[in-house]
Amino acid sequence: MKHSHNTIVVTGGGSGIGRALARRWQAAGNTVIVAGRNMENLRETIGDLDNVYAYELDMTSEGSIEAFAKTIVEKHPEMNVLVNNAGIMGFEDITARRNMDHAEKVIDTNLLGPIRLINAFIEHLHSVKDSVIVNVSSGLAFVPLPISPTYSASKAALHSYTQSLRCQLEGQIEVIEIAPPGVRTDLNPGQSENEEYMPLDAFIDEVMTLLQQEPTPSEILVERVKPLRFAERESKFDTILKNMPSKLK
Repeated sequence: MKHSHNTIVVTGGGSGIGRALARRWQAAGNTVIVAGRNMENLRETIGDLDNVYAYELDMTSEGSIEAFAKTIVEKHPEMNVLVNNAGIMGFEDITARRNMDHAEKVIDTNLLGPIRLINAFIEHLHSVKDSVIVNVSSGLAFVPLPISPTYSASKAALHSYTQSLRCQLEGQIEVIEIAPPGVRTDLNPGQSENEEYMPLDAFIDEVMTLLQQEPTPSEILVERVKPLRFAERESKFDTILKNMPSKLK
């Protein structure tokens, strides 16, 4: 992935990792398009920055995704990087029958949304130079958090899909996966103040350094996520899983 002169779409650009990536990419000399459901949050991301644009996008709606892609291709035909960052999380008790609305929304947002958005942009990305797809998964793709089973499963599936996508697009479109550890964002209540999580700025610093390597690694793994990423290879999966919270308080 080249470091500047890209036009980058970042979903979930109104907060957290998406907002921080958007601002860093803009500072590096890229045009950035932030997308999400809350225009007020997107405008806060933009602030007084040049070459940053905001568009509404609902990752759970196929119609919204198709309309968004059409608009971006028409208004920003130079767009060459798609970053699937939008995601939601939550905790679930799956020991008894429950309402499935939350689980379905997680799958729609975290898995079907990126698949649909890639599909909507794939022909365009084939038509431009230096095209890249970046999927943001999670360390929980590799060792699940038992109290967040659907989120963990959605990220494991996105990791698998990204691997298949990379194989099929080899030599055509670059495919990169960013797998964050727990980062201090507002993904869950209280997470942004939890000192057990990695500070957002430190995470973004490390990610940007890794993205500047040549060639760009296919997986962007900060040091704090490596115990999860390589748990199975290092025969530590069972030990790490047992230490994960498994019951809701």
